[in-house]
Amino acid sequence: MDAAIIAVGSEMLTPQRVDTNSLFLTELLNARGVEVVFKVVVGDDRHQLVDAIHYALSHARLLILSGGLGPTEDDLTREAVASYCGRSLVFNEEICASIAQRFQRMNRAMAEVNKRQAYVVEGAEVIPNARGTAPGMWVEHEGSHIVMLPGPPYELKAMFESQCLPRLDQLLPAQVIRARFYRVAGMPESDLDQLIAPVYRQYTNPATTILAAAGDIQIHLRAHCHTEGEAEALLREVGTPIEELLGDRLYSRNGNPLEVTVGELLRGRGMKVAVAESCTGGMLAERLTSVAGSSDYFAGGFLTYSYEAKTALLGIDPELLREHKAVSEPVARAMACAALARSPASLAVSITGVAGPGQGGETEPVGAVYIGVADKDGCLVRRFQFAGDRHRIRVLATQTALDMIRRRLMGNGDSPWHH
Repeated sequence: MDAAIIAVGSEMLTPQRVDTNSLFLTELLNARGVEVVFKVVVGDDRHQLVDAIHYALSHARLLILSGGLGPTEDDLTREAVASYCGRSLVFNEEICASIAQRFQRMNRAMAEVNKRQAYVVEGAEVIPNARGTAPGMWVEHEGSHIVMLPGPPYELKAMFESQCLPRLDQLLPAQVIRARFYRVAGMPESDLDQLIAPVYRQYTNPATTILAAAGDIQIHLRAHCHTEGEAEALLREVGTPIEELLGDRLYSRNGNPLEVTVGELLRGRGMKVAVAESCTGGMLAERLTSVAGSSDYFAGGFLTYSYEAKTALLGIDPELLREHKAVSEPVARAMACAALARSPASLAVSITGVAGPGQGGETEPVGAVYIGVADKDGCLVRRFQFAGDRHRIRVLATQTALDMIRRRLMGNGDSPWHH
């Protein structure tokens, strides 16, 4: 069975609100082998909502609508579903009494407008809402199932888990969806696809999706089978040769970002890392410390955005800066070595570059970045030329720095220790 999800409410079309309900619903549906094939956000317009329902049910047998069940005139989910199904709305005295009792428990009188929430689509099964005033509904229509749930996540999640999932379990055949979520660093998307396509193109199940971000490629394998054992076996059949082809460029098999992988490697080796940042302005430190428990392995950092800060905080020789400029191999090396010497870390990384849009007096072009990694055995510095706007250059710099740390901890890749 395929599913569609419609988030209802004009507020969901503003930049201040994010539809998190669909992510929650998708996760639980996928765990039961239900593929979500369509998601959309629709404002408070009955005609548009009816059109969206029509489209969704032309592609899926299960439709879940979240929101639009409140007491005000712009809460139109009940009306839209009734219109689509060609049914009337019926006033339910029991629901009305239940809503009134809820207000009574809060020492409040129920407003007349709340009676709108007691109207039910003709023939619908009511889904009680223990956490709010808006009941849900389950409607069967021409072989499809329409589920209406309130928008507040606190209410929707409890109702779906306790009351909708048992109903679904009775409807669904035995089936599961299982996934593998690979992440790859240091490889262009086109090169990766050319490398692994001969493997995954042999299969329609599992389905393969490749997503690219700055310095980071994600590979999703999704197997749809009758049992968990069958799905896992199929994922191994496709995933194992892909892993072998990717080699050490593969840094995560469970979807964890690079900062999590690096943190696990540092913790496992009992090591701490320090950072010295210029053009990234603390972004690398932020990524490392965004992980819970990062105090186990993050020793601290130096934010040296100016020439004066590089000298005052890291002791960089002003003559070195005058001769080579800040964006240079000698300065990146000096920054990494100084961060190592001036912190309790066993490994230090430096970043200095030109993020743009201007060059700021540097001789290097926009996008030029030097990254240094130092430990007790030496220091490796590499130059990179990144493309894009200021934000993308900074993200690429931190992603590359993290990957250089990872490779050093794993004992592979280019390094002074292998020359």
